[in-house]
Amino acid sequence: MIRAVVFRLALVLMSAAMDILVVGAGIVGLATARALARRGHSVIVAESEGAIGTGVSARSSEVIHAGMYYPAGSSRARHCVAGAALLYAFCESHGVPHRRCGKLIVATNDSEREAIAAIAARGEANGVPGLVMLDGSEARALEPNLACVAALHSPVTGIVDSHALMLALQGDLEDAGGAVAFNSRVAHIAQAPDGWRVAVNGEALPFDAVVNAAGLGAQAVAGTVEGYPAARIPRQVLAKGSYFGCLGRPAFARLIYPAPVEGGLGIHLTLDLAGRMRFGPDVEWVDTLDYQVDPARADRFASAIRRYWPGLPEGVLTPDYAGIRPKLTGPGEPAADFHIDGPGEHGFRRLIHLFGIESPGLTSSLSLAEEVADRLIDV
Repeated sequence: MIRAVVFRLALVLMSAAMDILVVGAGIVGLATARALARRGHSVIVAESEGAIGTGVSARSSEVIHAGMYYPAGSSRARHCVAGAALLYAFCESHGVPHRRCGKLIVATNDSEREAIAAIAARGEANGVPGLVMLDGSEARALEPNLACVAALHSPVTGIVDSHALMLALQGDLEDAGGAVAFNSRVAHIAQAPDGWRVAVNGEALPFDAVVNAAGLGAQAVAGTVEGYPAARIPRQVLAKGSYFGCLGRPAFARLIYPAPVEGGLGIHLTLDLAGRMRFGPDVEWVDTLDYQVDPARADRFASAIRRYWPGLPEGVLTPDYAGIRPKLTGPGEPAADFHIDGPGEHGFRRLIHLFGIESPGLTSSLSLAEEVADRLIDV
């Protein structure tokens, strides 16, 4: 009896193996492709550029978030908390450079004190470990250069080398038999009796399943799906965030975040793995993919930074880089959750779109990948 059950289970697992196309070789696309390949599927990643992670993934703050900012029960909260644990374990097992440096979310006045208290309550509801509210003197005992009336300490927040992370994900994918096809642009996706036909660089290729993890290009890829309702494709709103480097020795050992602002988490201080400080991102609503950093924004940055670091010297901020987030909501609108549109929502078999995967997309990547892999299984 037991042998018969095991044999039937083996047949099910063998028959479940699929040829899958993942569109986009950013962190989420690579993580998803890896998860699918490790489950025994044959996976190809179609990447329109000539290298992995050239879009959103190449221009993040490289922070491993803890998960206290997002509404309880939201996809962001769930995947951020679970993803952080998975990401730390992955980095440790694969030798990806990272550090749990911790973070302080600071209040510089009483109204901001209420704001960070609300963040602390949200974090506890989300199951974020180790959160501690500090008064100003306790916070300054940790970071003497800090100015604040209170702070929320998150000891599990960290930083990671995002490119090394993507290389490790690609390595696991290839070890499991998958591959990345560079300079491969998807032009058309159409249902077929046995799955999907996808036009890649002018050639129609057969796949059993398609995952759209194209980041900034996700809406455009969804628009190539024959018969897919245009009304299901959410609008994309571009939010540019600039970063400035900081000359001189680091003044802080932890990440320093102000109370959040509309569209982002405020101009915060992050560290790279060498300890160098950088500040950003700010939020600039744009219509085009322009990655230039305007040096004139330095004055605005300095003013925001001096609210929590009054000792910022003159003339030390230098333009660094900028990223653009594929948001689903714009100015004055509540922040949207991750939007995962799968067969249960749109009715198309073995097709999943990932829309609006911005922060905390890096932190959430391994958890998101497992959900996508689960949802591709026929019910």
